[in-house]
Amino acid sequence: MISVWVSYFANKPLLPILSAHIDLSKHMESMYVGFSAANGNGSAMHVIYDWEFKTWEIDFSFVNKVEEEGDCVFCTQEEQVSNGENNKRKKKMEIAIVEITFASSLLIVIVVGYIIWRLWKVKKLRRDKKRRIELENLPAKLYLSEIKKGTNGFSKNRIIGEGTSATIYKGILFHEQVVAVKRFNNDCKNNLLKPFTTEFATMVQTLKHKNLVQLLGWCCENNELILVYEFLPNGSLDEVLHSSKFVLTWEQRLNIVLGIASCLTYLHEECNKQIIHRDVKTRNVMLDSDFTPKLCDFGFAEVYDKDSKSRKPTIPAGTMGYLAPEYIYTGIPTVKSDVYSFGVVVLEVVSGRRPVEEHRNCLVDWMWSLLEAGKLIEAVDPRMMGKYSMTDMERMLKVGLCCVHFDTNKRPNIREAAMMLTGETLVPVLPAKRPVVMLQTALPRPSKKILINSEADDNFSECFWSSPRTQFSED
Repeated sequence: MISVWVSYFANKPLLPILSAHIDLSKHMESMYVGFSAANGNGSAMHVIYDWEFKTWEIDFSFVNKVEEEGDCVFCTQEEQVSNGENNKRKKKMEIAIVEITFASSLLIVIVVGYIIWRLWKVKKLRRDKKRRIELENLPAKLYLSEIKKGTNGFSKNRIIGEGTSATIYKGILFHEQVVAVKRFNNDCKNNLLKPFTTEFATMVQTLKHKNLVQLLGWCCENNELILVYEFLPNGSLDEVLHSSKFVLTWEQRLNIVLGIASCLTYLHEECNKQIIHRDVKTRNVMLDSDFTPKLCDFGFAEVYDKDSKSRKPTIPAGTMGYLAPEYIYTGIPTVKSDVYSFGVVVLEVVSGRRPVEEHRNCLVDWMWSLLEAGKLIEAVDPRMMGKYSMTDMERMLKVGLCCVHFDTNKRPNIREAAMMLTGETLVPVLPAKRPVVMLQTALPRPSKKILINSEADDNFSECFWSSPRTQFSED
């Protein structure tokens, strides 16, 4: 009887997985016990850490004595001889069974143990690789001395851009790599620590996207707040779009708009948390050597949990001409306020005109007036010399107007806007006339007289029903 038990534990199971009657006496007189294992085409090492082997001997003296004296009361002499041989065979079979069972169990244990070890090893390697990739992607902490060396002591000749809160320098870091060094102005009165921390925290959360400027390093030393970004040779979209030396083609303009939409979709829907940029404009879109757009400047960004519904008002911040009217009024940024800013960028890219120009109407108002007159196509930048599809260009203009619709419920989200631009989704029918801005006042009716006659009330701007104060940038 050959029986095989298999177990992952030390205790023997109640029932064997294999039982068979086999007469081995005709096939072997002696045997060796061992094991073998294979690992396919791979290499492996099989080790026995413990070995236990037992045999059981039967005392045949009583059987021999019975055979010699022939006085067994139960069987004849021939039967006694037969029983003795059967006992020997049984003994050999028992030994064989024990040896086979032990060898099989040991082999199974070794194989299972090896498989478990390999799975653990693979899992550990994957975990280590993922961690290594994360560490490689994290921006590097830099010393102020190496940044000064890379920018020639923050030389004025290295300045490539200036804003309200920071100055941008062209530098050389990371083994001769050209970078953009954003040095925040050291002015505690303007509370510029918040733009730095907001931008740094946001960029760390949104590490990788082809249309997002990549943060390479940072420095916080000796009251200096610095962020180091990849350098984009073609500068900002604002500079290129309104340059007299270079004219973007229709294909380049469409790809730029689609790239911005892709990045905003990533921020609004695909990140772990929802990120509202709050300052989408052509100056905050950089262009690489292939004119691929990359969104930057997250100093005003707001980060929310995706399931969060209650949002507190903030101080409206951004650039006039790009801000949604409801955001200016309520101070609550939403994805739809980013969509409005995106719509202004689309109209600016198509027309080549700035959102607010001296001695001209606001760009959005001008576009609506052209639509009312049935002359929307006249808004196209004349520098393109008619080298575009009329159907595609009109579609882009209408998508831009959909995004700047004053009714937030009729604005598409950014993903829908991108699908409209590519023709995957139809553009909704626009109203024949410019929609009227409808904002519900929070001022109680009895207080309207106070509003009119309260010229001497110094605390009027701090009333609970007034809209938040604003921080606007004209650049």
